Order: sequence, then structure tokens, then C-alpha cells
Amino acid sequence: MISPDLSGAEFRTSSLSGANNNCVEVATNLPGLVVVRDSKDLSGPALTFSPTAWNDFLAGIRNGKI
Repeated sequence: MISPDLSGAEFRTSSLSGANNNCVEVATNLPGLVVVRDSKDLSGPALTFSPTAWNDFLAGIRNGKI
């Protein structure tokens, strides 16, 4: 499997993460990808999702299913 080029990812952190930056960061600016990484390990691994899968995940959280 070829890893996607994430060098152009523009990550944002939730404003609710607080001063300790103990959260995840999400990038949605890459075509066809949503990228998630740990805000404490910026050079560590990142998870990638299709926009549809990410939106389904968020909907599940909002609906109390996840």
C-alpha cells in the first residue's frame, strides 16, 4: 500500500483541548482525505479516513452510537 503525501496537511486542534494541547488534530484540506494525529506527537503516525467515513464517525458520536 502506498502512503499518501500528507506534507500539505493543515491541521487544526479543537479549542476545547486546553493549554496542555492534550488532544487530536484534524486536517480536512487534502482532497479525498481526512487526517488525524496526536497533538502531543506531531511527527508520529497519522490516521487517514475518507470524508464519508469521517462524517459517519462524527455522526455516530453526535447520535450517541460511538
